[in-house]
Amino acid sequence: MKQFFLKNALPAIIAIVILTISTKAEACTRVVYKGPNGTIVTARSMDFSMEIPANLWQFPRGIKREGQTGTNTVKWTSKYGSIVVSSWDIAVSDGMNEKGLNANMLWLSNSKYPPFEKDGNTKGLAVSLWAQYALDNFATVKEAVEQFRKEEFVVVTDFIPGTDKYTTIHLSLSDPTGDNAILEYVNGKLVIHHDPSYTVMTNDPIFEEQLAINEYWKEIPGKIFLPGTNRAADRFVRASYYIDAIPQTDNTRVAVASVFSVIRNCSVPYGISTEGFPNLSTTRWRIVADQKNMVYYFEDALSPNAVWVDFKNLDFSQSTGKVKKLSLDKQQVYAGETSDKFVVTKPFVFQGI
Repeated sequence: MKQFFLKNALPAIIAIVILTISTKAEACTRVVYKGPNGTIVTARSMDFSMEIPANLWQFPRGIKREGQTGTNTVKWTSKYGSIVVSSWDIAVSDGMNEKGLNANMLWLSNSKYPPFEKDGNTKGLAVSLWAQYALDNFATVKEAVEQFRKEEFVVVTDFIPGTDKYTTIHLSLSDPTGDNAILEYVNGKLVIHHDPSYTVMTNDPIFEEQLAINEYWKEIPGKIFLPGTNRAADRFVRASYYIDAIPQTDNTRVAVASVFSVIRNCSVPYGISTEGFPNLSTTRWRIVADQKNMVYYFEDALSPNAVWVDFKNLDFSQSTGKVKKLSLDKQQVYAGETSDKFVVTKPFVFQGI
């Protein structure tokens, strides 16, 4: 055992340390489970170094939106209704639309966005709306990727209001067919990784390097050794191993519980901080999206239980559907299915530039 570890695991650990030693990234994890009979479940954790108040919102079809980048901005009307998680009620960090498309925004400090000119020829989309744009407009990952590849606009970012944190994120998409895509801005260029096998994403390094690290660890049996720190590379390896190790079942109760257990395993215990790495951070909340049965689960780290929303109880129609909110930002406690607890609310304003 000792010889196996020294020969096989140590080089990977050194490589991971080199890749992460200079990284100051907010720590999040996203993973997709593929079970039998079309069972697809996506989970993510939101880890952040400061409080990041979250609320659940129900958006109907037919909402007119713009990219919040001034006069030179993309505009659209939402085709699909969605349930989303807001951050500070200025951005959408996660959500699922009525077609089962799931969008997750995770921190990527290596992001470098293209320049944006308010009076230029290319339209802009504020980063706060990136996930919502996908949920509003696309039914599948393939459809979203085809449109994003046209690069009819660029994502524009700025500092989180009242902080010195410059918003740098990448976007993951999954759908009920099991398709996946990761979108990143690397050196000012949009890079899209599109393949059903891309079931795990964490933070830094860029996704291409995450895949390379994971390839090494595939040669080391997970039953013998798995990296255990809260760094992004370690969480990527653990999520990749456990999402395949849990029961492969179409029993919804077992599948959802198993996926919850994986994302909890990749979470950072509440109140934990790592000396020298102040931005490897406490898990604030988690979601699990059952894309086969259309149920969206939310678990706050400070709440005694998870809540969920069954889409069959929602009205997303343009004529009768309304913007509604389930307030969670003051540690409100709910239990079970909560679609009837949403309250008609004026929609929040997305942060722009």
